[in-house]
Order: sequence, then structure tokens, then C-alpha cells
Amino acid sequence: MDAFAQSESATSPIDMLLSRASVSPRLLAEPGPSDAQIGLILDAALRAPDHGNLKPARFIVIRGEARQRFGELAVQALHQREPDPPEALIEKFRSWPRTVPVIIAVAATVRVGHKIPEIEQILSAGAAAMNILNAAHALGFAAMWVTGPNAYDPVVLRALGLGESDKLVGYVGIGTPINAVRPAPRKLDRQAFVSEW
Repeated sequence: MDAFAQSESATSPIDMLLSRASVSPRLLAEPGPSDAQIGLILDAALRAPDHGNLKPARFIVIRGEARQRFGELAVQALHQREPDPPEALIEKFRSWPRTVPVIIAVAATVRVGHKIPEIEQILSAGAAAMNILNAAHALGFAAMWVTGPNAYDPVVLRALGLGESDKLVGYVGIGTPINAVRPAPRKLDRQAFVSEW
């Protein structure tokens, strides 16, 4: 499968990393990853760095009919945040989960007061999300990591089964792009981001 049109030269692992680009969830369609492919993606996520071997990352897979329920949950949370939200915003929150074949919510189950600082536990979950993006790309899919108000809304977080101290680091939407994907620019001005100490 070559759903995410990679260049012929993208054969080495470094080329694969350099060719990854985010694709808006609104531009993703079926087919999404199979059960076996989702398993591989999650196995890659579990290989993320993890100080103290705490395994803080948790993954909630939202697909099939659950996408519609998630859209309605997002709208419910929106109404609690804003008494009279614009209709366009309601439709935006309701519709995007329906278009994405697979959404993986990535969270950190933070152990408050542990000797491993909370930020390191959250960063481990963030690294797991990045591994999801790279694994999806390696399997020929497109993906994007998104946040927004429903990544921080307690109504949404409780409905997803997260506890008081848990942190949602974002949602990764995975599918097949409906348009050709432009590879990410490979020639960023590295010097603008790097210094020697």
C-alpha cells in the first residue's frame, strides 16, 4: 500500500523521517489502518523513551461508530464552555471525527509526587505520539497530531476515562489523504534553530 505518496528515494529510515508531513484530519479518508497495522503503530508508540520505566502513555483508539459519539461529546463539551457557540464551530467539532478513519487519543497517566518529574512523564507520552506519526507514515498513511480545547476539557477527559492527574497530549488522526501530499520542506534553515555551547 502506498496511500501516502512517498518519493522513490525515500527508502532509508532517515529518508522516511525527513519525508513525513502532517495532513489535516479533514483531508483524511478511508482506508485507515487495519487492526494489525494499528497494533504495529501502538507497538511503536510503546517504544518511546520512558525515564523510570513508568509506562505513562495511554492510548484510546476511536474508530467506527465511536467517531460519531466522540463528535457529539466534543459538541456537548463546547456547549458547556460556551453558552451560545456559532453553528460553524458546532459543525466543525461534530464533523471532523467522522471523516478520520482512526483517531488515537494519547494521554499520560501522571504519577503525582513520583521521583520522576511530571514533565518527564508527559514528555514520554508526547514521544509516544511522535512514534505514532512516524509509524503511520512508515506504513503508508498520513496523520496529524492535533489538540485544541477538547484536549484540555475535563468533560471530554472524564468521558475518555482519564483521571484527575492524567494529561491528554493530543489526538492523532490517521488515514489516507484525499489529495496528493507535499513532502515537508527538507531544507529548513537549520542555523535558525541551532546554537553551539
